[in-house]
This record gives sequence, structure tokens and C-alpha cells, in this order.
Amino acid sequence: MAGETRKQVTVYTDGACKGNPGPGGWAAILRFNEFESELSGGEAHTTNNRMELTAVIEALRALTEPCVVTIYTDSELIANCAQGRWKRKLNLDLWDEYESAKAPHSVRYVWVRGHAGHEFNERVDRLASDQAKRFGGR
Repeated sequence: MAGETRKQVTVYTDGACKGNPGPGGWAAILRFNEFESELSGGEAHTTNNRMELTAVIEALRALTEPCVVTIYTDSELIANCAQGRWKRKLNLDLWDEYESAKAPHSVRYVWVRGHAGHEFNERVDRLASDQAKRFGGR
């Protein structure tokens, strides 16, 4: 619709795997103005990259209308593949799901160094690691 203003949402994502492959977890924090939502889940047998990408997909799927989304990730692979800088070679099933989830949104990525004290990156790291443990990791 002409003149429509999309909501601006900030998303922080992370994936974790205890063994690679092994039990894994993913997490996302979505922020819109003063509202914040945490999402997380996992799988018993997966890889770290699958969990990183699943976190992004699930965050985008959680949005109920088209938004302008800034995604913060500590995965250079996800940020670079999502923006077309690197070729997508693995997990093509998830990349197809990503494209569907991303379609209604305008998405940009910001890479952050993992385990470097970034408040929200540390939070999603803990959530993803907790999920990996829940699915059998140590």
C-alpha cells in the first residue's frame, strides 16, 4: 500500500551444537520498540550451521506482517550467504525455507563477533546452548 510504513524489528540469532553433528539448539530475540520476544528450539542430531540458519528462519516466520528487519548474527556464513556474497553449498533445504520466510520482509544483516560481550548475542548464545543441552548435549 502506498505510504505504508513497515515496522522496524531488530533480531538477534544464534545456533549451538554439542558435537558437530550432535544435539543442537537455536535461539532468537526479536525486538520492536519496547516489546521483546525470545524464541528457541533444537534437534537431537544436527549441525551448528543448520541451527544458525534455523534461528533466522524461525525469527522471520514469527513476524506477522511485512517488516524491515535487521538481523544480528555471529555467523559469517549466514550473513554472507544470505546477502549473496558467498555461495550456498550446504543445507539447501533450509536456504529454500529461508527464502520463503524472508520474502515479505526487507532484511539486512549485521555480523557481530561471538563471545565478545555483546549483550544480546550472549543471551541468544545461552538460550541456544540450553536447547542443545535439552536435546542431549553436555
